[in-house]
Amino acid sequence: MTTAAAQPFGTALIGQTEKALNAILDRQLAGTGITEPQWVTLTLTEVGGGTVDRAELVQRVSRATQFSQASVAERIAELTAAGFLRDGGEGRVQVTDEGHRRWTQVRAAIGPIAQGLWSDLPAEDLATAGRVLNTVLARANAVLATP
Repeated sequence: MTTAAAQPFGTALIGQTEKALNAILDRQLAGTGITEPQWVTLTLTEVGGGTVDRAELVQRVSRATQFSQASVAERIAELTAAGFLRDGGEGRVQVTDEGHRRWTQVRAAIGPIAQGLWSDLPAEDLATAGRVLNTVLARANAVLATP
């Protein structure tokens, strides 16, 4: 495997990493009928127990992605129309059997890829990367919260 020259930590490195990881996800989503924004919405519903309060789901997805709440509501409507989510009653959204099947299929494909990307890295390095990225994320979110 050829490795490009190491880049210094900064927005270019973070952006290129994010783009590469999204390209991997897009490959796994190909043919599933699920887009990346829909994937995030479906995932947060699935990991929320499969049935989530609609308003809470909209807030969670919006916070995680910086998508507008209206955009998140559109993704929920699209996933519902596609049969991956359904109205769970009492203001809740529920993952359908088909939504769960597709989510599980993509997660099963992504798992080994993710393992191959960082499983051999030292735990200390991963912990440091996690702390740094969480700090940068918190600061970026603070900037976005300021009008």
